[in-house]
Amino acid sequence: MRPDITLPAVADMGGVGGPGVSGDPGVPGGAAAAGGAARPAAASALTRRVLVVNPNTNPAVTALVAQACSPFAHANLRFDVVNPLQGPFSIENAGQREEAERQVLALVAQRCAVERHDAYVTACFDDLALQALRARMPEPVIGTCEAGIAAARTLTPRFVIVTTVADAVPGIAVLMKRYGAGELATVRAAGLGVAEAAAAGTQSLGRLVHTVRAAAREDGARAVLLASGGLTGRAETLSRATGLPVVDGVSAAIARAVFLLRRGAAG
Repeated sequence: MRPDITLPAVADMGGVGGPGVSGDPGVPGGAAAAGGAARPAAASALTRRVLVVNPNTNPAVTALVAQACSPFAHANLRFDVVNPLQGPFSIENAGQREEAERQVLALVAQRCAVERHDAYVTACFDDLALQALRARMPEPVIGTCEAGIAAARTLTPRFVIVTTVADAVPGIAVLMKRYGAGELATVRAAGLGVAEAAAAGTQSLGRLVHTVRAAAREDGARAVLLASGGLTGRAETLSRATGLPVVDGVSAAIARAVFLLRRGAAG
């Protein structure tokens, strides 16, 4: 386990992996691997810390998210990757989203009472609690959907957002309009549960490939944005299978947080 990625005790789990876009080295993408360790009681004053929150309680998803931090972590940049103790195991409908948002706000408040971080990332494509967190703290708060759309738009104006379940599509469509991608992108559900997607089985890959190929054929999509924490780490494999560049939304959010911290340090 690397010393620059920490997985504190009960509500915190995580791992390590690859950045956000596979198929184009100029944009962050991809991911793999995992692990865990207790956080030291103190760290150097020069060390920057990023709190990355997986809003569901599935440890497999948290491990994928933690894995995605690996390319960015070093001695002076640490990641704490956490998930709530309570709440939905998967976030697939409105009720689960509402409960997860409550749990995320409570978890971040609890962590901030002990120590502040230099940036925060919500590792969920719904951008759960994003605006509420930004209203409560001065540090940068990065949402996966917002960062993922920004990354995808650097590749092409025509991309497809691939999510897991059909119930997620209306909410993503609202966020697309909010972030200026309503006329640029389409959104499709692969018909996978979040837990099934995180398990990364052969059947789930087949559904993802089918969904991407349909979007390329019917919508003219020239790139892909993965829209679920459960899909973290699938960018490189999906890019090889489809021949399209694939943006990993979670990794794009992590990359955005790192960029803002570096820009702040340089300024």
